[in-house]
Amino acid sequence: MSLLLLLQTKGRMTAQALADELEVSVRTIYRDVDSLHAAGVPLYGDAGPSGGYQLLDGYRTRLTGLTEQEAESLFLAGLPGPAAELGLGEAVSAAQLKLMAALPSPMRDRASRRAERFHLDAPSWYYDPERSPFLEVVADAVWRGRLLEVGYRRWRAPEDVTRVLRPLGLVLKAGRWYLVAQGETRISTYRVSQIQSVTVLQESFERPEGFDLAAHWAASLEEFQARQYTGEAVVRLSPRGWESFSSHVLPLVARAAEESAVDDGGGVRVRIPIESIGHATGMLLRMGGEVEVLEPAELREQVTEAVRRLAAIYLPQPGAHLPAPVTASSIS
Repeated sequence: MSLLLLLQTKGRMTAQALADELEVSVRTIYRDVDSLHAAGVPLYGDAGPSGGYQLLDGYRTRLTGLTEQEAESLFLAGLPGPAAELGLGEAVSAAQLKLMAALPSPMRDRASRRAERFHLDAPSWYYDPERSPFLEVVADAVWRGRLLEVGYRRWRAPEDVTRVLRPLGLVLKAGRWYLVAQGETRISTYRVSQIQSVTVLQESFERPEGFDLAAHWAASLEEFQARQYTGEAVVRLSPRGWESFSSHVLPLVARAAEESAVDDGGGVRVRIPIESIGHATGMLLRMGGEVEVLEPAELREQVTEAVRRLAAIYLPQPGAHLPAPVTASSIS
């Protein structure tokens, strides 16, 4: 569809120009052109320096009847759950129907098969979806560029505050909605489920020039992790521990381990950032005997104390009588 709409908009284009525009290989363009031919699209190509692919004069793929809300909802077409949370569930369904109706029959069949075989589930495992009763109101203010007055519950004192915000965008992260908004002095992130009350004001606002929601979110995550991981530890990993280390830690910690890894006589010594002594203790204990803390001494002592307490629970004390093993003859 992207290739078709490009040719419809720009006219004649070479395979290389199409590949550059769509960020794919020229071979992929040839394959997609064959698919369009098979679908009955009147597309032809001319060889030579001035050649290229072109649609037959007068041919257009029309997406007619899309409402403004349906058009806005198309970016959520693969996320039915979040679309419904934003109040756009019906709009997404209607837009998909109209899009499907505009496709040639063979392409419509292929699109239907894709929808039947792939499903995206955004929330993380083991977490119930958060209740965000004001999400639709907040989303509407984001669409329309209206100021919001919100009552918000923070994690630090004073817990309940009132803010007037310029809502710049919504982000769905691991099943939780976050509002990126500009306050009096800076752009901050607010968890939508923590909004206790909301009033949409009549005043509109100008978005900061050049503001990029995705870039801002990525930078905010990096800054947040940098603020969290202010300490450092040195640990020795067994070969098995080194192999599985990245599955036990955040990507930031895994990257630091890869960059600092040195061979240590059959194991691997790494230097990693840590959030706190307590947090690092829990993180490293999950790896059992595959990791040894070398520095700092406080972390090593806390891990040692945790192991000692576990041993007191699970290892038999001297002189203790162990229960007799259960055998078939002892079961009546």
